Amino acid sequence: MLVIAAAVPFLVHAAEEEFDPDTVTPGVWGFVLTFLVMVVVVLLVLDMVRRIRRVNYRAEVRAQLEAERLEHEVFGDSEAPDAPGSTSGPDAAASDDDEDLPPGR
Repeated sequence: MLVIAAAVPFLVHAAEEEFDPDTVTPGVWGFVLTFLVMVVVVLLVLDMVRRIRRVNYRAEVRAQLEAERLEHEVFGDSEAPDAPGSTSGPDAAASDDDEDLPPGR
């Protein structure tokens, strides 16, 4: 009860003062700190978007590799694409003919 009685004169005195909007502005430092917080938030959002995009790309690649693996398991190796060094297909006949020729021709 004593605390309330002691605070009442300060509240009455504060209410009697006129409100001056010039004294309650954040000032230059308030604007600088707000701008810095805004810059940090924008950088964090850009970093988050970059990381989410990277995770999504990795998930797409994993799904594609898993689909290819399942395709190879289901259809076997006969349906698999040719290896880079293999000689099957239309170019195989031409490379076999080259082997019969002596070098230098």
